[in-house]
Amino acid sequence: MHQIRLFFTALQFFTRLPIPRWVGFDAEWLHQSSRYFPLVGVVVAAIAAGVYAIAALVLPAPVAALLSTAAGIYATGAFHEDGFADMCDGLGGGMTRERVLDIMKDSRIGAYGALGAILMLGVKCTALAMLPPATAIAALFLAHPLSRLAATALIWRMDYARDEGKSKPLAQKMGNGEFAVAALTVVLAASILLQGGWLHWPAIVASVLATSASTVWLAAKFRRRLGGYTGDCLGAVQQVAEAAIYLCVLGSLGHGAWAA
Repeated sequence: MHQIRLFFTALQFFTRLPIPRWVGFDAEWLHQSSRYFPLVGVVVAAIAAGVYAIAALVLPAPVAALLSTAAGIYATGAFHEDGFADMCDGLGGGMTRERVLDIMKDSRIGAYGALGAILMLGVKCTALAMLPPATAIAALFLAHPLSRLAATALIWRMDYARDEGKSKPLAQKMGNGEFAVAALTVVLAASILLQGGWLHWPAIVASVLATSASTVWLAAKFRRRLGGYTGDCLGAVQQVAEAAIYLCVLGSLGHGAWAA
């Protein structure tokens, strides 16, 4: 029952979805529920995939991909997209650690953030639109939990950069066992997709490698510029990893522009 409460706590924190009243709330649960961040990704993937599947029955793939992406953003309240935009503004406009943190804390979005968000949405929607419908749905079920596992890796291995702040992440520390639970969610999701023939192993392997590479690269940048991570950094990692996964799945099909 406690684990169920932790899952619903994570779901409440990262989405707009209602949770049962009996769950209750305890601030300490926030620090324990990061293990279910990837499982929240499965829920978001189910929403986005459902919208895509229904829309694709009567609409072209690009429209279905756009509506699916919009559904995912609505379900999460643009939580991760906002973090990515703030990260773009902070790292793009700040020269010192203090200035970067101040910019990232500002609720307003600047030129770097606006351009970054537009380009990120463009990449994700275009990549999904170019995939066959069944593959696009499978990509959603891989990308959402795997990209959220990448974000939890920062909590697991890095220090929190702020001494204070209202935008603290779900948890500031994560044990090995908690990360193992988060990773297990992704392993199960990837195994189901592989065994069901929804995705082939080259796409999954490429996605894992790209996710790992982008996470390590961003983590090194955050450590150098900030001395750690912030809640916005988690959102940025999730967004970059999600886009990278869609691109890997698309690339695995061998439909490059030169081959067309």
